[in-house]
Amino acid sequence: MKKSTLKISKRTVDLASPRDTRYDIWDSELKGFGVRVEVSGLKSFLVRYRHLGRRRLLSLGRLGEITPEQARVLAHKALAKVREGTDPLDERNQDRSAMTVKKLIYCFLSDHVDEKRKARTAYHYRSLLKHYLEPKYGNKKAQELTRADMAKLHLEMKRVPHQANRLLAVVGSMYTFGDRQGLTPEDFNPVRKIERFKESRRERFLTSEELRRLGQAFYEMETSGRFGTAIQALKFLLFTGARLNEALKLKWSYVDLERGLLLLPDSKTGKKSITLNSISAAILCDLKEKADLKKHGEYVFYGDYPMVPRCDLKKPWAAVTQAAELEGLRIHDLRHSFASIGAGAGLGLPIVGKLLGHTQAATTQRYAHLDTDPLRKAANAIGERIAEALG
Repeated sequence: MKKSTLKISKRTVDLASPRDTRYDIWDSELKGFGVRVEVSGLKSFLVRYRHLGRRRLLSLGRLGEITPEQARVLAHKALAKVREGTDPLDERNQDRSAMTVKKLIYCFLSDHVDEKRKARTAYHYRSLLKHYLEPKYGNKKAQELTRADMAKLHLEMKRVPHQANRLLAVVGSMYTFGDRQGLTPEDFNPVRKIERFKESRRERFLTSEELRRLGQAFYEMETSGRFGTAIQALKFLLFTGARLNEALKLKWSYVDLERGLLLLPDSKTGKKSITLNSISAAILCDLKEKADLKKHGEYVFYGDYPMVPRCDLKKPWAAVTQAAELEGLRIHDLRHSFASIGAGAGLGLPIVGKLLGHTQAATTQRYAHLDTDPLRKAANAIGERIAEALG
């Protein structure tokens, strides 16, 4: 392994290119502080020291997880412990051996999920870990949780395959966090190579007849005045393909009727704009004419407590689907129906994806089988050529 000495900085680390064999660069100012460059290009920060005559090598973290400046601070702290007679590597190993699954869950949720994930995602993570993993393996040492343990738990959840697969994903993320923080052994992950359950997509697209019945139900509920702005919210979801949470938290300050846009500062995929069609714009115009901001607050689809957003649309949706005889239809299926009509009209998947706010083309690909217009054009062209040849 080749060795060299340089001042370790962002520039130095960025310029360090991979070679045929891995090599280390040691800092010219802080003795024992270094960066290792693997053949793959992976770079990780190290501290080299001696304790009781033994040569020790402590990994501080990988580039991307920590910066060179943060690594330097950690190196200073580790070397200070060495001068005090403590072995940082032994200390880390002791922390790992004392780390239970329950404690790892707590650290993961409080130090990572609550800080870096959206509230809804954090709630989902917490629910899975607290309901399934902690009761069964909470008291087990984190580094002793085996693949066999997780495979058994996964199999026990076969009646809820979607939840079972999400649990594996969350536990995998938790152990990656534990690795980065030095709480679990390096590259240790008990869910690796466990085969996931096959999931069937729950996608339902409304037919023309079902849309007619839904429209009739909307009209009946709206004229009865039973659910306030909730019916307009459901119509808005159907005509825009927006997500439920985007409608519930929609404020008038996000609405630009002049340009026909909704400018959402945050959504499931981050900052997002929604293009309004004439019908959805008319729904908002009608609501704006009737809205009293002092009385109803800043939310477009206000409820019984106008100064706070609605938490859901379950009751009005249940009444609508019952009246329309659409048992089992979910609110999210309105979004699928919006997309399916766009794909079926031959608008093209990129356009449909843009309207839905998809950031990945693969997400829109689920509607590819509905995009029949190009195939129909091709089939017609071939048919016309054959008919012409036949005379």
